[in-house]
Amino acid sequence: MLHTAKKRLHPPDSMSLRPLIRKQKQPEKKAEQPAAKGRWEETEVGNMDLGDAATETPDSLSHENVFSPSASEPKHDFREELVIRPLHSGDIYASFQFRTLWKTNFRENKVSHYRLFPKSLGQVISKFSVRELHISFTQGYWRTMQWGQPYQPAPPGTELWVWFQDSVTDVDGTWKKLTNVLSGIFCASLNFIDSTNTVQPSASFKPLGVGNATDHRFLRYATLPREIVCTENLTPWKKLLPCGSTAGLAVLLKSEKLFHSSFHSQAVHIRPVCHDWECKATSWELRQTLNVVFDRHISAQGKREWSLFKMFSRTLTEACPLASSSKIYVDITDSPQGEQLELSPPTSLLSQAVALGDRRTFSVYDLTQQSTFGMTHSLNLLIRWKSNEGDMLRPLLHAERYVAGYGLHMGEIHTLMYNNHPYRSFPVLLLESVPWYLRLYIHTLTVTSKGKDNKPSYIHYQPSKDRVRPHLLEMLIQLPPISVTEVTVQFERALLKWTEYTPDPNHGFYVGSSVISSLVPSIVAMDTNMTQERPLFSSFFPNKEESTYFTRVYTEPLLVNLPTPDFSMPYNVICLTCTVVAVGYGSLYNLLTRSFQVEEPSPGLAKRIANVIRKMRGVPPL
Repeated sequence: MLHTAKKRLHPPDSMSLRPLIRKQKQPEKKAEQPAAKGRWEETEVGNMDLGDAATETPDSLSHENVFSPSASEPKHDFREELVIRPLHSGDIYASFQFRTLWKTNFRENKVSHYRLFPKSLGQVISKFSVRELHISFTQGYWRTMQWGQPYQPAPPGTELWVWFQDSVTDVDGTWKKLTNVLSGIFCASLNFIDSTNTVQPSASFKPLGVGNATDHRFLRYATLPREIVCTENLTPWKKLLPCGSTAGLAVLLKSEKLFHSSFHSQAVHIRPVCHDWECKATSWELRQTLNVVFDRHISAQGKREWSLFKMFSRTLTEACPLASSSKIYVDITDSPQGEQLELSPPTSLLSQAVALGDRRTFSVYDLTQQSTFGMTHSLNLLIRWKSNEGDMLRPLLHAERYVAGYGLHMGEIHTLMYNNHPYRSFPVLLLESVPWYLRLYIHTLTVTSKGKDNKPSYIHYQPSKDRVRPHLLEMLIQLPPISVTEVTVQFERALLKWTEYTPDPNHGFYVGSSVISSLVPSIVAMDTNMTQERPLFSSFFPNKEESTYFTRVYTEPLLVNLPTPDFSMPYNVICLTCTVVAVGYGSLYNLLTRSFQVEEPSPGLAKRIANVIRKMRGVPPL
């Protein structure tokens, strides 16, 4: 019976690579996976060590919201959490997640009352028949080789991809209206999204929520790599929270501190999820995420010591009154006995969760418990490094991209994908969206791994149309273990019309990041049993396999120079032409419109004096 419920809970074909990975041959070697520990654990440890806590029996664990057939689920639910992960470089990574669940049906009922779910987004879902919406605003580039994998990946700039309901007849028209509405909601330049930077992927993006439909006619994807993220985007994002920025973890979201960082990314994800045990009812999930990396040399003055006040210039005094759960997780996996890290105030609550294919250990601070704030009624969490020992494990999947060539006529795009697994190969889906003014020569496409040709098992290419649509290239490539796979393609730069250049054309033109999706082998056996509520940071991408986990990697955006005319010459010509027209036309206009009259010359001084004397003598004037 449990097996049947488990199948119903997970949406079929929810993974991006599911239809295509089945075509791949499985490697002969198989990693020895340890026995799955089964469930996310949270337990009071007191004076016992961390090893005993990890092996504690399930009967002694304290679980959250367990689904059961007889349990009455609330119609509204809001959870918030902050994950703090100290990085080996001395920097610190803070990840906020706010999840709002709402049991309603926009397709059958006309919703007019909103409680926790923001009304602006609810109206967007209802009016434009949106099934899933994912939007992110990112400033900076995530350095995977230095920081590891993020909990919520996002490319630099703005990324937007939307699944529409099958009832939408004009998808392109609805997409255009939706981008304009979202531009007003988030105070961003989403109105610049049009057909020239919108693509319709065939395999890289699958629905992340409940649903079997994968008709890609109802999917649209677009990026704006040049979008600048600032406080104008953060303020409307915070207003979507039930408590705003006045209570709970959102109090820490101070704009001058968040933007004074090495990396900042905020996102909004809307999708339908299961609401009950058997998935007979669905809810709308709004997940707001914010990821920020603080630079030790800028924010911490070079010291390996962090605190909430040093990071955000504020401390915590209470949880959001509307939140059913409000917690702070501090990753202490690399310091289980406190040899490297020291937390103040200390906490006896520890938990384990499988995140990004690895079992991590966290110290937990529950903000719904008044004892967390102590006698001062304020929580200023302090993290101090005791030693610099330990090396970060390289991520299994990494990618980068650059432009080669010389001159302003021809060029070449190089995409490098790294598989750092010692003995496992796995497939990846590569998505390239190239603007129309870079005319790809698809016959020059080459894929090489370890000096040998690597033939993709799936290729989908949609050529561009000038000033209508971009290039779309999707490939399924098998990455050998301990290898670097290079994808190269040549292109020709187009000559634009003078009205199509940006105000600063010498800065260059941006090309969006490549998107790499993959099922990466997991270090530990993951628990796919969704009968328990896991931490938000570990349960965003759905997965039905215990030996792999889904991840998405973005490369750097490209900055390409195009043939640019000398705009000073048109300026000089315009100035000279305007001068000639002004002088010639002005003179001719004066001659044609001026009236001429004959005036008597005024008499001289002697004559005027003589006339005065003659008038006094009664003699007629001269």
